[in-house]
Amino acid sequence: MYWTLELAGYLEEAPWPATKEDLIDYVIRSGAPILVLENLQELDDEEMYENMEEVWPDFPSKEDFMFNEEEY
Repeated sequence: MYWTLELAGYLEEAPWPATKEDLIDYVIRSGAPILVLENLQELDDEEMYENMEEVWPDFPSKEDFMFNEEEY
């Protein structure tokens, strides 16, 4: 599975929580790139995913991009 922020962005408006099939249906209807579909096909069939962090455990959070403005 190969995720980037751009690819993950296609799931931003996905109907969370969702199953693998729900997510695949969503990306097909939304016209996401084939790589997003290929990544989703590698997920566990039986699991329910609550958010992007469960699909891509290394998904950066907003805190990863924050910096202390007082330092500058």
